[in-house]
Amino acid sequence: MAGSTPAGIAFDEGLEPPMLAIGADAPRFDGLLGVDGRRYGLDTFADRRLVVLIFSSNRCPTVKAYEPRLRAFQDQYGPDGVQLVAINSSDPHLYPDESFPRMVERAAEGGYTFPYLADPGQHVGWAYGAQRTFQLFLLDAGRRLRYEGRFDDSRLAELVTSHDLVDAVEDLLTGRDVRTERTRAFGCSLDYLAESRA
Repeated sequence: MAGSTPAGIAFDEGLEPPMLAIGADAPRFDGLLGVDGRRYGLDTFADRRLVVLIFSSNRCPTVKAYEPRLRAFQDQYGPDGVQLVAINSSDPHLYPDESFPRMVERAAEGGYTFPYLADPGQHVGWAYGAQRTFQLFLLDAGRRLRYEGRFDDSRLAELVTSHDLVDAVEDLLTGRDVRTERTRAFGCSLDYLAESRA
């Protein structure tokens, strides 16, 4: 079913991007502008053992709730060669709060210690099959997808009982198979413009 914004920008509420298979090669990207003014691609992190891509948002309450956990994760696992990278694939034509200037403000407000990149045209989000803002994709040293889904099992830190991303990272760092390869992500819906699927 087609929908539209007040500005008349068409998007399709019924279609979702195809799911990326566990073990698949990570789709390449390049030239994404970060809030620090630098351009990034997947190869920017070639020296990192693992890369965690997070499809994020400026306005999503779930993203905001997780910011302290994201900082703590990067502080803990950065020295082990793990790089967290947040990507905003939400189109500012649909949601003005997703503009690049607001990304810069969000990163400062949230104390981001990791890159936060804009995905104009939403092509990276679509290529990875991201359906939500706050959906994670863990890539191994060969840049194959090894885990996809949630960070953990509760937006409220005090109620967490399953540390899904940390478990997957620990498994890979110690040479084990990932115990749970896919979980159900939660957060805000990621809406795609029709041209993102071209």
